[in-house]
Amino acid sequence: MITIIDYGMGNLRSVSKALEYLGAAYTICTRAADLKKAKKVILPGVGAFGDAMKELHSRGLIEPIKLLASKKMKLFGVCLGLQLLFEKSEESPNVDGLGLLKGHVVRFRSRNVKVPHMGWNDICIRKKHPLLESISDGDYFYFVHSYYGKPALKNILLATSHYGEEDFAAAVGNDCVFATQFHPEKSQDVGLKILKNFIRW
Repeated sequence: MITIIDYGMGNLRSVSKALEYLGAAYTICTRAADLKKAKKVILPGVGAFGDAMKELHSRGLIEPIKLLASKKMKLFGVCLGLQLLFEKSEESPNVDGLGLLKGHVVRFRSRNVKVPHMGWNDICIRKKHPLLESISDGDYFYFVHSYYGKPALKNILLATSHYGEEDFAAAVGNDCVFATQFHPEKSQDVGLKILKNFIRW
């Protein structure tokens, strides 16, 4: 059973539809108590970093999420969900993130491109990970974002993409946390491969 965290800022419909298509059982979580028995969790997200952290806090979900990570349960962050895993964000300088990954979130600085970065872009695999099985260099995924995570440690950088003059983290993770800046649930067959890998992880 996969638990999708609903804190009022996630793209729940597209994520749940993708899981249904793959035949995976899932539940929607809105309360801390719902996370106590969770084994695999998806943290989706769209919107602003500070607003998202405020919503997680108001629902009492921050400590349960951290507890899941400490127990080595599987956690998958999507888009803003990736950014929330870091310690800080330039978007909301006075707001702490979940801090499950070392590093911070920065805004695109390239002046020759439109921000937000929106549309299809290819990735480059930097490190093997179970959720990137059957994913290749040059595969295209769907992005919508103005900010991106900047890991402090190279060993959690799994894949990068390029926009304007910047290489940025497209996927990050470790042995229990995985996150993508792109939307796998909106990335057609190649995105479904990643969700299928998460189901098997």
